[in-house]
Amino acid sequence: MDWFSAPGYWLSRLVFQRALAGLYLVAFTAAALQFRALLGERGMLPIPRYTAYVRFRHAPSLFQLRYSDRLFAGCAWTGAALAAAVAAGAADAVPLGAAMALWLVLWALYLSIVNVGQTWYSFGWESLLLEAGFLAVFLGNADVAPPVLVLWLLRWVVFRVEFGAGLIKMRGDPCWRRLTCLYYHHETQPMPGPLSWYFHHLPKPLHRVECAANHVVQLLVPVLLLTPQPVATVAALTIIGTQLWLVVSGNFAWLNWITITLAVSAVDFTWLGAPARTGADFGGTPVWYVVLVCALTALVLVLSYHPARNLLSRRQVMNRSFDPLHLVNTYGAFGTVGRIRDEVVVEGTSDPLPRRDSHWQAYEFRGKPGDVTRMPRQFAPYHLRLDWLMWFAALSPGYARDWFGPFVTRLLVNDRDTLRLLRHNPFPDAPPLYVRARLYRYRFTTWQERRETGAWWDRRLLRDFLPPTRLAAEREPGGTDEPTPEELAAVEAEFGDEDVY
Repeated sequence: MDWFSAPGYWLSRLVFQRALAGLYLVAFTAAALQFRALLGERGMLPIPRYTAYVRFRHAPSLFQLRYSDRLFAGCAWTGAALAAAVAAGAADAVPLGAAMALWLVLWALYLSIVNVGQTWYSFGWESLLLEAGFLAVFLGNADVAPPVLVLWLLRWVVFRVEFGAGLIKMRGDPCWRRLTCLYYHHETQPMPGPLSWYFHHLPKPLHRVECAANHVVQLLVPVLLLTPQPVATVAALTIIGTQLWLVVSGNFAWLNWITITLAVSAVDFTWLGAPARTGADFGGTPVWYVVLVCALTALVLVLSYHPARNLLSRRQVMNRSFDPLHLVNTYGAFGTVGRIRDEVVVEGTSDPLPRRDSHWQAYEFRGKPGDVTRMPRQFAPYHLRLDWLMWFAALSPGYARDWFGPFVTRLLVNDRDTLRLLRHNPFPDAPPLYVRARLYRYRFTTWQERRETGAWWDRRLLRDFLPPTRLAAEREPGGTDEPTPEELAAVEAEFGDEDVY
């Protein structure tokens, strides 16, 4: 079946599948290490409470049928183990049907997590990982030549990711059209990296060049992916180069890495000097496999209606799933760029009567800015979910209304799982009596300030985000550290008071 197979893309498939499996490994590992505090039975947004009112057909998930922390941990670590095996080549060492089953299990397990992940899993790269993983099910293994239809479907994903991001920028913040957004973006992005300070201090003319190049790469280059080789390869390599620029300038979880992975599928490595292969180097293509790939293609074309219509709409939305299985989605990023950076700093005190001059000690997060002398760290492709949501909380308290109260409650009892998400707990021996949150305006220091103080950030206090808050009652000797429903409600009620902002 010459029309069905593209044997020359054997290396493209190999690199794509191994890299994608590596990203699944990162995603499952992050889920396993963070879920208890975020989504567990005693988490900030417990899965059982969510599944009690969201039906299976709206959020298909294994955890709709049954939930326990042990089951979630088992699923996450099983997914991590399978992903590691696939990344090491397990899918190429088994028959075609078994390889497809491995990818299908990876996709189904992660879908089960995303569909009950609520606010913590509301990012576009979750859907992107699921969409890419579902297509990988049908991409085959070493037993068959890569199917050309699936390779084109992967290019369609890259096109929507890049073109959608380009359009949302042109339709959104005027600074993108004025080529001035990068005057601010390196400083105000959700989680700066170790080089973001230096990127921010690049000359403004270079920032304008960055911005103009971004428009070319996101609005013109994706179209070239749909052209013959070697033009498509040049387009894919251009996208990869741009994404690597973003990797070193910030922390965007696995968004950049999965875009790179998808773009690799369009690269013709034989044009770059890799050994060529023909259909004779592979086994015969089973008829059932051809039927499944054709059915997949028809399904994706039908489901692409809403994402394609969204791309053409003046009211374009970004990062939206149009089906509960996340099979074909719409993407986009940073249609609006902040000009200022605010940060919520959470502090505690053991003073029995808290005052502004009490001894308040800050909780330090792993990734988000806090201590002004600490250099930003590189965490991507690992996703620090709490740190990212803290950035949204600083934009508006409404983003944090459903989880910030439970977060504070767990700090007031030194909840072990919650404290594991933080870099530093200033109360290792006993929990604080009061916790408060304050809103600060952060900015990168100048070159001179950096030389004189060693600080990466300068900050000034704006106002209280949450006033000093304590649990409703003293703990009984020998009692549990788990907050009672009444205590949780008391903290949530205090956080929900609009007058505190």
